[in-house]
Amino acid sequence: MSRSDSPTVVLVHGAFADASSFARIIPELTARGLNVVAPAVPNRSLLGDAAYIASIVRQIPGPVVLVGHSYGGAVITVAGVEDNVRALVYLAGYALEEGESLGELQGAFPDSDLATALVYTPFPIEGSTTPGTDVSVQIDKFPSIFAADVDPRLASVLAVSQRPLAAQAFSEKAPAAAWKTKPSWGLVAAADHTINPDVERFGYKRAGMTTVEVESSHLVMLAHPERVIKLIEEAVRATAH
Repeated sequence: MSRSDSPTVVLVHGAFADASSFARIIPELTARGLNVVAPAVPNRSLLGDAAYIASIVRQIPGPVVLVGHSYGGAVITVAGVEDNVRALVYLAGYALEEGESLGELQGAFPDSDLATALVYTPFPIEGSTTPGTDVSVQIDKFPSIFAADVDPRLASVLAVSQRPLAAQAFSEKAPAAAWKTKPSWGLVAAADHTINPDVERFGYKRAGMTTVEVESSHLVMLAHPERVIKLIEEAVRATAH
């Protein structure tokens, strides 16, 4: 498969992280002849973030495989309805149902360790006298909750360079669920302390996804890159024409 007719893999990061969380898999994907785009998700609102990712997808010539980690799973659930999206890959992610919010899906299961380690910080919203609320993870608890099997030196960097998620994103309902019409793959991080793994399992099963389980922390792309690459490659092969 030449680079020109192969799908573009769009990597959508989650909350409390940025596109550098894909650093271990991007070189491997490009070495396999795949086009890769790893945009910076604003992490301001589910609807706004999905619209932003959709706008990037629309500008890509040819087919797209959308990969979403964590909150990025919710984003690709909405943005994945774009015509050129051929497949969805969820990495320790939220697979929302149409009309469902993050809070509703997560609230149906026992809390993970993340729930007691969140920090809420006001931030200014342009044109409004009411501030928004940023949600992040306590720096000292970040490594154990988010990245227990990642190099501790890297985990300490990730802890202080978080990209917070605006609280608004937890309550907005998904206007669409792309997995209803697009083939989907899901990876469960079985040792996840950020998202209850049962939240991942439930969403994937409901969507009828091809699912694999990896004994991993939430940051599976950094802890077990080879398993993530294998799953993305499976989605690429299955949707190549």
